[in-house]
Amino acid sequence: MKLLILYGGNFGERVVRNLVNDSEFCKSCDPLCTHCKYGKYSHAQDVVGAIKLPEPGTLPDFIDDPDSYLPKLPSADVAIATEIHPDILLALPPRLNDARIRGLIVPIEQSKEVSPGLANQMREKCSALGIESAFPKPFCSLDAGRGVIGRFVAEFGIGIPVIEIDVESGVISDVMVRQSAPCGSTWFVARKLIGACALSQQIIRDIVTEAHHSYPCTADMTVDRELGDTILHVAGYLIRGAVEDALASGSEVD
Repeated sequence: MKLLILYGGNFGERVVRNLVNDSEFCKSCDPLCTHCKYGKYSHAQDVVGAIKLPEPGTLPDFIDDPDSYLPKLPSADVAIATEIHPDILLALPPRLNDARIRGLIVPIEQSKEVSPGLANQMREKCSALGIESAFPKPFCSLDAGRGVIGRFVAEFGIGIPVIEIDVESGVISDVMVRQSAPCGSTWFVARKLIGACALSQQIIRDIVTEAHHSYPCTADMTVDRELGDTILHVAGYLIRGAVEDALASGSEVD
């Protein structure tokens, strides 16, 4: 499966560096880094392009010719478009169709980036062209589902965090990441859990919360009207739920 990434800011770069597993990317444990994720995967060969577009804040509020900002796109199965000016985003579906791209993921880490109205317009444009679309808010809420986007989640191993936990004598002895948040934060949380008391829900929640904020999560800290909460909190609930689910179904090592 081939992936194209179009981004206008730092978050897109973080996703790219996590997907290719850049050895200089995650420095959160420095100087105690154990290189827990490096060498375990790389999707560098599957990313056909990472195209940097102008940051929305550097452009006028309204763009007369948004299509001029988009280069010819290489063919791929799925495209991720993040931190892109709304007018340029609306010009994107026909260009995806020209490149035979059948899935579009527009992560929403900041409420102001993609309004509900803009997301609905994009869904309609994509649907008319036979392009699947998803607007996960935050990106780590992307579910596997079906179709080409579901296949993308399964093959690239990013979306809603999924982990497995081994416990020995009431202490977490190992944490395996099966599906990571797209920014890579799940690996950092997993590393911080090793050695923690698995019997105290409060200790586990405190570790997860501190690690999630320390990575740090880039999601919006203002209340989103659709969610009724901050996007940051939703991301935190997702990783906390993943940890609690893993503990509930985990194995005790003899």
